[in-house]
Formats: sequence, structure tokens, C-alpha cells
Amino acid sequence: MRFRQKMLLVMIWLLTLSYGVGGLLLIRQNFRSSIEQYENICAESYEMLLQSVQLVNFVDIQQDFSSISTALERMNTADSLVGISLIRGDRILYQNGESKADYDTDSEFESFLFTRDGRHLYQINGVIKTNEKPLELVVLYDITPVYQARDEQVRVYHQVLIVLILIGGLAAWITSFLITKPLYKLSRTARELSSGHYDSRVNSKSHDEIGQLGSDFDNMAEKLEDNINELRMSMEQQERFMGSFAHELKTPMTSIIGYADLLRSQALNADETQEAANYIFSEGKRLESLSLKLLDMLMMKKQDIKFVPTDMKNMIETLTIHLQPVYKKNRIVLQCRLEPSLCMVEPDLFSSVITNLLDNARKALDNGGNIMILGESVKGFYRIRVIDNGRGMPEEAIKHITEAFYRVDKSRSRAQGGVGLGLNLCKEIIELHNGTIAFASREGNGTCVTVMIKEMTA
Repeated sequence: MRFRQKMLLVMIWLLTLSYGVGGLLLIRQNFRSSIEQYENICAESYEMLLQSVQLVNFVDIQQDFSSISTALERMNTADSLVGISLIRGDRILYQNGESKADYDTDSEFESFLFTRDGRHLYQINGVIKTNEKPLELVVLYDITPVYQARDEQVRVYHQVLIVLILIGGLAAWITSFLITKPLYKLSRTARELSSGHYDSRVNSKSHDEIGQLGSDFDNMAEKLEDNINELRMSMEQQERFMGSFAHELKTPMTSIIGYADLLRSQALNADETQEAANYIFSEGKRLESLSLKLLDMLMMKKQDIKFVPTDMKNMIETLTIHLQPVYKKNRIVLQCRLEPSLCMVEPDLFSSVITNLLDNARKALDNGGNIMILGESVKGFYRIRVIDNGRGMPEEAIKHITEAFYRVDKSRSRAQGGVGLGLNLCKEIIELHNGTIAFASREGNGTCVTVMIKEMTA
């Protein structure tokens, strides 16, 4: 049975119970009030009869009781009064209507209810004291209309209760439908998510607990979709990585195998042998560089990095001093303008970042040029910018520049000894330092690489 049906049945049961018990209690209370009212009226009527008999019998009791009988006849006008009896001992002196019920009592006044022939009668017994033996006045009242009124109320109430249950059942069904609708949407969304429709949402508009559950479910689904998209992108990157890696291995291995086979199968002169050996050596160095880069990336993710306070100005200046001879040889002017700043970094890894950025800038300069390193404090961060006036990059290339094995100009980079892992390694190192790296470039106007890393607080 569904939750909506269970809720409907519970609401109808509660409605029936509340209306049933409440209505019966109300009818019962009303019936008691009516009985008490009738008893009071009957008691007043009996009191009048009793006083009349006492007045007539004030002087003396006549032997034939004609005066008393006449008085009782005149006063027997109430519709509910169905029997009057005047008794002395075991002798009935006067009786009009129905006879009294057998009931022994020693009290001077007694009243009780009883049934006879399907009717409900109310009998009142009273004693009149005389000079002789006391008289007993017994009066019977028919209070059946009170019970008939109660039975009619119960009958009408049953009809009203059925109508109320039908109306309440309809209202309960609408209420249960509205309450459980978000749960139905939640269940449907869960099934859609399990079927692969990760963009499905509950979009609950209510602000109650069920609405909050729907909102939490949407947040979970959004996180799930983001994680799945990240996994999909990661798999795509891994596929591209493996493809690029296989391609990178193929070119040098083809050259090595080709020249080795040439050396093995043919007799070459000294120059040809030297040329073949040079090709084998250069391609072997390329493979070595590739393996070292991959090893650095792997070890960097596994090893426990220890960060130490480092003067960024001193570290970068020391690094550029060692690189100056190489850059001068290539007619490149390397300049630094750095502000002092302390940052928590791993010096060797961060030096590798600066070296890679400078090396990329050098490769972008075909016939010499200028490279500027700027370092300054900006709102709690140390900003490092490496600016060159080289060939620049197209906008589309900036989106992929940090991907493994990606190269803007594959032929030029391979000729310069690059394997396309430098910037990817830089990105990994900077993320380990909770920093950011960004690129700005235009073809023919150079490139600016910006690294942001948090400074130490005083």
C-alpha cells in the first residue's frame, strides 16, 4: 500500500472517530438534559396533583372519595400523564389510565423509569398523610417522545456522518495528494538520476520539511552531477594523456629503431655513423626528459611536501642570476623587479615553477627579446608575473596550455626539446601551494603569466 493511501485511510479513520465519538457524546448529553427537563416538568405536575389532593382532603376524607376523584379527573389534562392511582394500603381508591408498576418502597417520595409495551414511562410515588391510614398517590408519565427524539437525532446524525465522511474523505484525498506530491517528484527524480539523467531536479517550491528534503536532494544531485562531470573530464583527460604519451613515445622510438637498424644492417662511414649515433643520443635524451617529467609529477603527488618560510625576492633573484649566461647567449635580456615577501613554499618545487615559466618565455623568443619578472604584494597575496615580448599564443590555445603534452607549435617545441609537460607540472605545484596561475597572450604581442600565492601574516 502506498504512503498516500495509508495517509488517506488514517485521516478518514481519525475523522470518523472524532465525529463519531463527538457526535454521540453530544447526543447523549442532549438526551440527558431532555430527560432531566422532563423529570422536572413531571415532578412539578405531580406536586400540583399532590397539593390538590391535600387541599380537598384538608377537613376529612370522605368515604367515597368523590371530591378527590373529581379533582384528579379535572387535573388529568397533561398529554404525557397516562395514569393516576390513589391507594390506601392494598386497596385502590381511585385509578384512571394505566396501572402503576410494582415497586416496593418505604420512602414518602420515589420516582423511577421503566419500559412497558415498547414505551418509556416515568412513575412518581408519593404519600399523603391523613388522620387514618396514609394515602399513596401514584402518577405515570409517558416520556417516550424524549427517546423518540433521541432516536431521530441518532438517525439524522448517521446520515450527516456519512456525508461528512464523504466530504472529509475527498478533502483528505486532496490533502494527502498535495502533501505526498513532492515525495512522488522526489521518487521520480531519483529514478531519472539512476537512469542517467543527471540534470533532473525536484524543484520543490514548499518551505516545509518535505520541501527542505527536496532542496537537499537537489543539492545532492547537483554535487553528484558535478562529480560525474569531473570524472568524465578526468577520463577524457586521461585518454588524451595516454594518446599523447603514446604519440610522444612513437616519434623518438621510431628514430632510435630506424638508426639502430641502419647501424646494424649497413656498413657506414665515420660521418654517417656519427650522425646516426647523434640521432640515437638526442632521441634517447628526449625519452629521458619525458620519463623524468612524468616521475616528477608522480612523486610530487605522493610525497609529503614540507613548506618553509621563503623570501620570494631572494629566491627568484638567485635563480635568475644562474640563468643569465644562458639567456645572454641567446640574446635575451632577463630583468627582475621584485618586492620582498615571505611565503610558505617548498623552495625546490617553486624554483621549478619559475624555471619552467622562464624556459617557456625563452622558447617564445625566436631572435632574442626581453623577459621581465615582476613581484609585488597585492591584498595578502604575492603576485609574480613573467612577461615576454615573444610570438604569443592564440586565445584557443590558452584554454589547453596547462594540459599534459599540449603544445601550441608542436614542431617548434619538439625541435627545442620540449615534451609538453612543463606547464602542467607548474599548475600541479601551484595548486599544492593553494595558489593560482593565469595566462594572458595575443599572437605577435607576447605573453604574461601571473602566479598568485598567499603571503605569510605577521
